[in-house]
Amino acid sequence: MASVEPGFAKPHRPHAAALPVLDDGVIQLGPWPAETADADAEALARLHADPAGMRYWSIEPWTPGDRARAEAYLDDIEAGARDGDLMQFAARLPGSPALVGWVTLYRIERTHRRAEIGYLIDTALWGRGLGRRMVALALDHAFGALALHKIEADVDPRNAASRRMLESLGFQREGLLRQRWRTGGELQDSAMYGLIADEWRG
Repeated sequence: MASVEPGFAKPHRPHAAALPVLDDGVIQLGPWPAETADADAEALARLHADPAGMRYWSIEPWTPGDRARAEAYLDDIEAGARDGDLMQFAARLPGSPALVGWVTLYRIERTHRRAEIGYLIDTALWGRGLGRRMVALALDHAFGALALHKIEADVDPRNAASRRMLESLGFQREGLLRQRWRTGGELQDSAMYGLIADEWRG
Protein backbone atom coordinates (compact mmCIF):
# COMPACT_ATOMS: atom_id res chain seq x y z
CA MET A 1 0.00 0.00 0.00
CA ALA A 2 1.33 3.44 -0.92
CA SER A 3 2.20 5.66 1.99
CA VAL A 4 0.69 9.10 2.50
CA GLU A 5 2.79 12.01 3.72
CA PRO A 6 1.65 13.46 7.05
CA GLY A 7 -0.63 16.45 6.60
CA PHE A 8 -1.80 15.46 3.12
CA ALA A 9 -5.02 13.66 2.29
CA LYS A 10 -4.77 10.54 0.18
CA PRO A 11 -6.12 11.52 -3.27
CA HIS A 12 -9.56 10.10 -3.92
CA ARG A 13 -8.74 10.12 -7.64
CA PRO A 14 -4.97 9.54 -7.60
CA HIS A 15 -4.30 9.58 -11.35
CA ALA A 16 -6.18 12.85 -11.91
CA ALA A 17 -4.39 14.28 -8.86
CA ALA A 18 -1.01 13.41 -10.41
CA LEU A 19 -1.42 15.29 -13.70
CA PRO A 20 1.44 17.73 -14.37
CA VAL A 21 1.22 21.47 -13.76
CA LEU A 22 1.44 23.69 -16.86
CA ASP A 23 1.81 27.38 -16.01
CA ASP A 24 2.49 30.48 -18.09
CA GLY A 25 2.20 32.93 -15.20
CA VAL A 26 -1.29 34.07 -16.21
CA ILE A 27 -3.24 30.80 -16.27
CA GLN A 28 -2.37 27.44 -14.80
CA LEU A 29 -3.39 23.98 -15.97
CA GLY A 30 -2.97 21.11 -13.58
CA PRO A 31 -4.35 18.27 -11.52
CA TRP A 32 -7.55 17.64 -9.62
CA PRO A 33 -6.35 17.25 -6.02
CA ALA A 34 -8.43 15.72 -3.28
CA GLU A 35 -8.21 18.95 -1.29
CA THR A 36 -10.29 20.87 -3.86
CA ALA A 37 -12.58 18.01 -4.93
CA ASP A 38 -15.74 19.43 -3.34
CA ALA A 39 -15.20 22.92 -4.72
CA ASP A 40 -14.22 21.52 -8.12
CA ALA A 41 -17.44 19.49 -8.33
CA GLU A 42 -19.50 22.59 -7.51
CA ALA A 43 -17.62 24.64 -10.09
CA LEU A 44 -18.06 21.97 -12.77
CA ALA A 45 -21.79 21.86 -12.09
CA ARG A 46 -21.97 25.64 -12.46
CA LEU A 47 -19.78 25.92 -15.57
CA HIS A 48 -21.61 23.14 -17.41
CA ALA A 49 -25.01 24.61 -16.57
CA ASP A 50 -24.19 28.02 -18.09
CA PRO A 51 -26.24 28.32 -21.32
CA ALA A 52 -23.81 30.84 -22.82
CA GLY A 53 -20.77 28.69 -22.16
CA MET A 54 -22.50 25.59 -23.51
CA ARG A 55 -24.20 27.29 -26.48
CA TYR A 56 -22.28 25.48 -29.21
CA TRP A 57 -21.70 22.15 -27.47
CA SER A 58 -22.94 18.81 -28.74
CA ILE A 59 -24.68 18.23 -25.39
CA GLU A 60 -27.26 20.38 -23.64
CA PRO A 61 -26.35 22.40 -20.55
CA TRP A 62 -26.49 20.46 -17.33
CA THR A 63 -29.26 20.96 -14.81
CA PRO A 64 -28.03 23.68 -12.42
CA GLY A 65 -26.43 22.28 -9.28
CA ASP A 66 -26.18 18.71 -10.62
CA ARG A 67 -23.56 17.54 -8.13
CA ALA A 68 -24.00 13.85 -8.97
CA ARG A 69 -23.21 14.50 -12.61
CA ALA A 70 -20.17 16.55 -11.61
CA GLU A 71 -18.88 13.73 -9.41
CA ALA A 72 -19.38 11.26 -12.26
CA TYR A 73 -17.52 13.66 -14.55
CA LEU A 74 -14.58 13.72 -12.13
CA ASP A 75 -14.64 9.93 -12.07
CA ASP A 76 -14.39 9.93 -15.87
CA ILE A 77 -11.39 12.28 -15.67
CA GLU A 78 -9.76 9.84 -13.26
CA ALA A 79 -10.51 6.85 -15.51
CA GLY A 80 -9.06 8.62 -18.54
CA ALA A 81 -5.92 9.63 -16.66
CA ARG A 82 -5.51 6.07 -15.40
CA ASP A 83 -5.99 4.50 -18.84
CA GLY A 84 -3.86 7.09 -20.64
CA ASP A 85 -6.38 7.97 -23.35
CA LEU A 86 -7.50 11.27 -21.80
CA MET A 87 -5.72 14.10 -19.99
CA GLN A 88 -8.12 16.70 -18.66
CA PHE A 89 -6.40 19.61 -16.95
CA ALA A 90 -8.09 21.82 -14.39
CA ALA A 91 -7.64 25.52 -15.20
CA ARG A 92 -7.01 27.93 -12.33
CA LEU A 93 -5.61 31.42 -11.94
CA PRO A 94 -2.15 31.30 -10.34
CA GLY A 95 -2.38 31.50 -6.57
CA SER A 96 -6.07 30.62 -6.48
CA PRO A 97 -7.60 27.16 -5.90
CA ALA A 98 -10.82 28.13 -7.71
CA LEU A 99 -11.59 26.17 -10.88
CA VAL A 100 -12.21 28.51 -13.83
CA GLY A 101 -12.32 25.98 -16.66
CA TRP A 102 -10.53 23.02 -18.18
CA VAL A 103 -8.66 21.77 -21.24
CA THR A 104 -8.79 18.17 -22.40
CA LEU A 105 -6.58 16.09 -24.64
CA TYR A 106 -8.75 13.09 -25.42
CA ARG A 107 -8.89 10.09 -27.72
CA ILE A 108 -5.13 10.02 -27.33
CA GLU A 109 -3.77 7.45 -29.79
CA ARG A 110 -0.13 6.64 -29.06
CA THR A 111 0.35 4.55 -32.21
CA HIS A 112 -0.80 7.33 -34.52
CA ARG A 113 0.47 10.07 -32.17
CA ARG A 114 -2.73 12.06 -32.37
CA ALA A 115 -5.40 13.41 -30.04
CA GLU A 116 -8.37 15.72 -29.97
CA ILE A 117 -8.67 18.85 -27.86
CA GLY A 118 -11.58 20.42 -26.02
CA TYR A 119 -11.85 23.37 -23.66
CA LEU A 120 -14.24 25.34 -21.49
CA ILE A 121 -13.72 28.55 -19.53
CA ASP A 122 -15.95 30.52 -17.18
CA THR A 123 -17.96 33.03 -19.22
CA ALA A 124 -17.12 35.70 -16.61
CA LEU A 125 -13.52 35.53 -17.90
CA TRP A 126 -14.29 35.75 -21.60
CA GLY A 127 -12.47 38.43 -23.58
CA ARG A 128 -9.21 38.25 -21.62
CA GLY A 129 -7.35 35.81 -23.87
CA LEU A 130 -7.28 33.14 -21.17
CA GLY A 131 -8.84 30.48 -23.38
CA ARG A 132 -6.08 30.90 -25.93
CA ARG A 133 -3.45 30.66 -23.21
CA MET A 134 -5.04 27.49 -21.85
CA VAL A 135 -5.05 25.80 -25.23
CA ALA A 136 -1.49 26.93 -25.97
CA LEU A 137 -0.24 25.37 -22.75
CA ALA A 138 -1.95 22.09 -23.61
CA LEU A 139 -0.50 22.15 -27.13
CA ASP A 140 3.01 22.71 -25.77
CA HIS A 141 2.54 19.63 -23.60
CA ALA A 142 0.99 17.58 -26.41
CA PHE A 143 3.74 18.30 -28.92
CA GLY A 144 6.50 18.34 -26.30
CA ALA A 145 6.25 15.86 -23.43
CA LEU A 146 3.68 13.63 -25.15
CA ALA A 147 5.44 13.77 -28.55
CA LEU A 148 2.14 13.80 -30.42
CA HIS A 149 2.11 14.55 -34.14
CA LYS A 150 -1.38 15.96 -34.67
CA ILE A 151 -4.14 17.60 -32.62
CA GLU A 152 -7.68 17.89 -33.95
CA ALA A 153 -10.64 20.02 -32.85
CA ASP A 154 -14.37 19.79 -33.55
CA VAL A 155 -16.05 23.24 -33.56
CA ASP A 156 -19.56 24.39 -34.36
CA PRO A 157 -19.02 26.65 -37.42
CA ARG A 158 -21.18 29.33 -35.78
CA ASN A 159 -18.75 29.62 -32.87
CA ALA A 160 -16.70 32.41 -34.42
CA ALA A 161 -14.67 33.14 -31.27
CA SER A 162 -13.51 29.55 -30.95
CA ARG A 163 -12.67 29.33 -34.65
CA ARG A 164 -10.62 32.55 -34.49
CA MET A 165 -8.76 31.32 -31.44
CA LEU A 166 -7.84 28.00 -33.05
CA GLU A 167 -6.77 29.71 -36.27
CA SER A 168 -4.59 32.15 -34.32
CA LEU A 169 -2.76 29.12 -32.90
CA GLY A 170 -2.12 27.67 -36.36
CA PHE A 171 -5.03 25.24 -36.73
CA GLN A 172 -6.29 24.76 -40.26
CA ARG A 173 -9.85 23.97 -41.20
CA GLU A 174 -9.86 20.55 -42.79
CA GLY A 175 -13.51 19.87 -43.49
CA LEU A 176 -17.16 20.16 -42.57
CA LEU A 177 -19.32 17.36 -41.21
CA ARG A 178 -22.93 18.34 -41.83
CA GLN A 179 -25.68 17.88 -39.25
CA ARG A 180 -23.39 15.78 -37.09
CA TRP A 181 -25.04 16.47 -33.72
CA ARG A 182 -28.59 16.88 -32.48
CA THR A 183 -28.72 19.00 -29.35
CA GLY A 184 -31.98 20.15 -27.85
CA GLY A 185 -33.77 19.36 -31.10
CA GLU A 186 -31.28 21.46 -33.09
CA LEU A 187 -29.03 19.96 -35.76
CA GLN A 188 -25.42 21.12 -35.59
CA ASP A 189 -22.57 20.92 -38.09
CA SER A 190 -18.95 20.24 -37.12
CA ALA A 191 -16.07 22.24 -38.57
CA MET A 192 -13.00 20.01 -38.24
CA TYR A 193 -9.67 21.67 -37.49
CA GLY A 194 -6.19 20.17 -37.35
CA LEU A 195 -2.73 21.23 -36.22
CA ILE A 196 0.46 19.26 -37.02
CA ALA A 197 3.50 19.43 -34.78
CA ASP A 198 5.67 21.10 -37.44
CA GLU A 199 3.07 23.87 -37.74
CA TRP A 200 2.96 24.66 -34.02
CA ARG A 201 4.42 28.10 -33.42
CA GLY A 202 4.51 27.80 -29.64
